Amino acid sequence: MAQSAKAADPAGPEQRTQKTGVYIYGLVPEDVEVSSDARGIGDESGEIQLVRHGEIAALVSEISLDRPLGTPDDLFRHEALLDAAAAEVPVLPIRFGAVMTNTEAVVDELLTPHHDEFRSALDELEGRAEYIVKGRYVEQTLFREVLSELPEVAKLREEIQGQPEDLTRDARIRLGELVNQAVAAKREADTQTLVEAVAPLAVFTVIREPSHEQDAVHVAVLMETDRQGELEEAVNGFADRWADRVEMRLLGPLAPYDFITARTEE
Repeated sequence: MAQSAKAADPAGPEQRTQKTGVYIYGLVPEDVEVSSDARGIGDESGEIQLVRHGEIAALVSEISLDRPLGTPDDLFRHEALLDAAAAEVPVLPIRFGAVMTNTEAVVDELLTPHHDEFRSALDELEGRAEYIVKGRYVEQTLFREVLSELPEVAKLREEIQGQPEDLTRDARIRLGELVNQAVAAKREADTQTLVEAVAPLAVFTVIREPSHEQDAVHVAVLMETDRQGELEEAVNGFADRWADRVEMRLLGPLAPYDFITARTEE
């Protein structure tokens, strides 16, 4: 039997390619338990396991190395798992796409050399999570504001109406520049107003880059989860204050992507 098995696999160990790896989602305290229905990335979602070392643990799942990694669905599952965990326990996210050869490598190359650093970070995140405050301008309201506040915009708009594009190219370019500058100024002012309002509730705040040209505010807030109701009240207040002008959304609790992300390499 042994000779037969060897003949069927003539390649030596150094010639064989590894078919699976260990995908790492994030780090949690060692005493956390994983729900039996938690699933990770892949065509057939892998069962989530904990690789423990000392006072910390890594959330991992086995992944096939034969498939490409990095689809939108992969990213969704990566973040969904971390966000669900962040609603219950402190979570230190690992950058999306981190794969190691096996669980021994997770312990030897990630958890052991960085144990104290990760433990300290998790302690700081105890009882905290990230929330995202998003606001998007209502297009018609925004344009009316710009027209009323900038006479040059209104004048250029009248000049190009009904005129051929090739004859009004410079005017159209200038109009676009003025509108973009006006929106950027409004975004900066509105963001500052919101940040000042939520700052007393937050441990830290980060102003995110706009994800859309009509974004009014896009702010990440790290705060105590037991103050979520206060943040909801503040955001609802802005929704009323900016009714018909800005559409407001609050996302969270989320893993603290904007504030602390562990790396698997130096």
